[in-house]
Amino acid sequence: MPHARSPHLVVDADGLAWITFSDPDRTLNVLDEGVMRRLSDQIDEVGQRARADEVRALVFWSGKPDSFMAGADVESIGEIESPADGEMKSRLGQEIYGRIEALPIPTLCAIHGICLGGGVELALACRHRVVSDHPRTKLGLPEVQLGLLPGWGGSVRLPRLIGLQAALDMILTGKQLRASKAKRVGLVTELLPAESFRASVRDFALGMDDLSPGSSRRDPGLKDRLLDGTALGRRVVLKMAEREVMKSTRGHYPAPIRILRLMRETFDLPVPEALELEAAAFGELTGTPAHRSLLHLFGLREQAKKPDPAFASAEARPVESIGVLGAGVMGGGIAQIAAYRGIRVRMKDIADEAVVGGLQHAKSLFDKQVKRRRMTRREAAGHMGRITGGLDYAGFGALDLVVEAIVEKMEVKKAVLAETESRVSERCVLATNTSSLSVVEMGSELARPENFCGLHFFNPVHRMPLVEIIRGDRTSAETIATVHALALALGKVPVVCNDGPGFLVNRILGPYLNEAGWLLTEGATIEAIDRAAVDFGMPMGPVRLLDEVGIDIAQHAGTTLHDAFGERMAPAPVLGSVLASGRLGRKNGRGFYRYAEGKETGVDETALADLGLSAGGTSAIDAEEITRRLLLAMVNEAARTLADGIVRTAGDVDVGMIMGTGFPPFRGGLLRVADERHPRALVPELEALADRFGARFEPAPLLRDLAARDRTFYQAFGHARIEVG
Repeated sequence: MPHARSPHLVVDADGLAWITFSDPDRTLNVLDEGVMRRLSDQIDEVGQRARADEVRALVFWSGKPDSFMAGADVESIGEIESPADGEMKSRLGQEIYGRIEALPIPTLCAIHGICLGGGVELALACRHRVVSDHPRTKLGLPEVQLGLLPGWGGSVRLPRLIGLQAALDMILTGKQLRASKAKRVGLVTELLPAESFRASVRDFALGMDDLSPGSSRRDPGLKDRLLDGTALGRRVVLKMAEREVMKSTRGHYPAPIRILRLMRETFDLPVPEALELEAAAFGELTGTPAHRSLLHLFGLREQAKKPDPAFASAEARPVESIGVLGAGVMGGGIAQIAAYRGIRVRMKDIADEAVVGGLQHAKSLFDKQVKRRRMTRREAAGHMGRITGGLDYAGFGALDLVVEAIVEKMEVKKAVLAETESRVSERCVLATNTSSLSVVEMGSELARPENFCGLHFFNPVHRMPLVEIIRGDRTSAETIATVHALALALGKVPVVCNDGPGFLVNRILGPYLNEAGWLLTEGATIEAIDRAAVDFGMPMGPVRLLDEVGIDIAQHAGTTLHDAFGERMAPAPVLGSVLASGRLGRKNGRGFYRYAEGKETGVDETALADLGLSAGGTSAIDAEEITRRLLLAMVNEAARTLADGIVRTAGDVDVGMIMGTGFPPFRGGLLRVADERHPRALVPELEALADRFGARFEPAPLLRDLAARDRTFYQAFGHARIEVG
């Protein structure tokens, strides 16, 4: 019989106390205020019964079939009012977990499935930790991804248990460890078979020793003893970690730096004193802008997972098998992520060598996972076994969905889609992976346009989290619901868009890349442009991004936008000229940057010289103006995109730009930045730029309207969602 509240306590006939987390109202267990309060009461009860010899050991268990604990309730984190409030909440959690650690009996945390954040910290407060050997069992401390650090004892207990190096690898990255890796680093005591997990846990609990807190640590090797076990070694580890953190974050994220400082201050302190410093550091981070922005982004991602109210009532069709038309790098990438998620895949192309290439690309991605010890060779072989390929439509009649990923030519796509439609069932969903062509036009000659939509993956498929789902004028709600559910099943962040040139991301990215071309024409150096963007927080500068995307592909997208929107999207002449010179970017080893054996080796000083522009030297435009022009070009186009109904919320724009382009998460999103500056201030800036440079900076009518009404983007577009007919 299910219990109404979580957790609940049961003491069995053998004197084992089982505290079971099983939230009846959520898919995953979370640690909110009510759960923590009940947990506190139950720990007191266990302690009293242990002292009365009624309980011999305590086991923490999850009643969820596939997970242990998702961590602390993020909504509760968002309600923290000040650093002092954050510090107080940290101390409350520490105190409860401290009483677990102080219980006079052996304690065991039994973990099957995902265990994150406060769930791992609970496990660290126990004497023993065991996990199931199921592939879904993973442990992680993701607080850094919210701009925080583990504040319920995790920052203190973890390095004492597994050593400083391994602890930093978890806490600084938020990465999740598979069960085998958790055993290898000493985080857990034993791996137990998932098939008989409950019985195995029971046997382990009945025979476990009552270890003193922290004494279950692994025996380190010589290297780890030198680095983790000596003051000099720890200084070396922390210095190396700080260097890596600054290289990857450029100092934009306070949490990793604060984590390193905390480790430096607390490793040799008694645990109670170390916990005091941990709570203070946690509270301090709750007051940072980066934390608020990352919390905002978490909310956007969670919102993207929910079906839009306009198609929430439509039933998503199950997708157990898909077809992929076009076995290139994109097609192979789509096949790989689908197979990894348990979906059968049939790839089709017009040449044997293309099919072989697609299969090899998918296999290479699995091989990399094996090399990084993220899966076994047997698991990789099992995933690859789900992918087949050929030159005909064999098996397509039984597929649930087909993704077209062939050449970006409208007439070719139309012909292939029409032919495919005649070979699949009447319920099969057809999707195009186009990045710029009209989904409405593409579906205009299909017999069942209600089953057709866009499904735009970003390259490389296995790394880029965003997918744009593009609705045609006759796409059904059921089709959108089906593709949305598939995107989530593939581990992607979906954004539903209406059809339009460039859709969401490429439409906003186009003016950004084009402005880089205009800046080059005016004498800004490649280094200055890219440095300004990276200093702002972008993962790479726009000029380097042109090389990565492919200068030919960027020009094709730019031409599409120019044809659609006229003079304000006129391509910068330098971009056409550099393509005419034979430079395609990384893919042919010739672009704005030099490449040797596939690796970028620096700016190619001959690129601009070949075009008759000055190369090297001092930039004619300072970093502040470069940043302002690049940013305002995107904000202005985002306003037009909202006005055109491509998406309907400011959040859709921001999650799309962060997940699709790497717009700096610590800033919370493009329109969040715009709102912080406010449309009132942006319009005069754009007007001044329009006076100097013309139509491309003319303020969007929507932006003028927001300024006139003293409204921000999130005030005006915070809740409306896209309409699906």
